[in-house]
Order: sequence, then C-alpha cells, then structure tokens
Amino acid sequence: MSEIHEAYLNIGSNLRPENNLPRTIQMLREYGQVEAISSAWESQAFGSDGPNFLNACVLFKTKLDVPALKADVIRPIETALGRIRSADKFAPRVIDIDIILFDGALSNAEFWSIAFVVVPLAELLPDFPHPFKNQKLVQVSEDIRRETWIEVRPEVLSSV
Repeated sequence: MSEIHEAYLNIGSNLRPENNLPRTIQMLREYGQVEAISSAWESQAFGSDGPNFLNACVLFKTKLDVPALKADVIRPIETALGRIRSADKFAPRVIDIDIILFDGALSNAEFWSIAFVVVPLAELLPDFPHPFKNQKLVQVSEDIRRETWIEVRPEVLSSV
C-alpha cells in the first residue's frame, strides 16, 4: 500500500481570483483529499504593479511524491485554468500553486517571509515552528499582519 503524504499548498490568483481559488480546490479534490482550507487573503501583487492577489493554503493528502505531485496534479490544474508561464515570474496569473510543506519538510526557504504564505498557513498550522525564527507560526503571522497590508476575505472560500 502506498504511503499517504501531507502537502500544504499555497494557491494564489490575481486574475478572477474569486472564481479561480474555489475552482482550484474543486479540481484538487479530483486528485486527492483536501483536508483543510484556510481563509482567502487579499494582498498587493508581489514583485509587480498588477491587480491584488487572493491566496489561501490547503492541506492536500496524496499518494504522490513531490515530483509526481507537481507533474500530475499542480501543472495540469494550472494549465486547465489557463495559466501561462512567462519570463516574468511576477506577471498576473489565473492560478499559481506552490508546495509550502511536504510531510513537514520545507519546500522553499524564501516563502517563509512572505505574508500571503505565512498568514494563511498559520490558520492551518498555528503551532508549527517557524523555520527561521524562534516563534510559532501564529506569532510570526501576527507580526507580519502588523507590518504588511493583508486582509481576510472569508466569503471567497465559504462555499467550498
């Protein structure tokens, strides 16, 4: 029997995000188990002057390893929703799905200082130790929220 893995995914969109975040979660359910969903959080575009983003975190359970999760779930969902990759990694996008944690292991160190990752993840894992600070994730999230504009949008994912 295959092992079940826990992947914490950050999903984000700044093109029709009110439609694309719920649709992404529906599509994830076709590939595995969605165990928990944070609220959607609105923040300014990161690295560009584009429209504001909505981001959320999802606990996704799967039998796939990281390469297969990216190739067989994440990329097909992004493609189906119309994601176009360009040289500008900060360009507006219909959806972006990133692995934040996989079986408790960090995916990318740079995520851990970004409000749109830390704040929604703290909803799902408040007591998780921040990998670079001697604090729980909920404490780091509170600090970030005092320093950065980010606003909860509970209505966006209330029906998924």
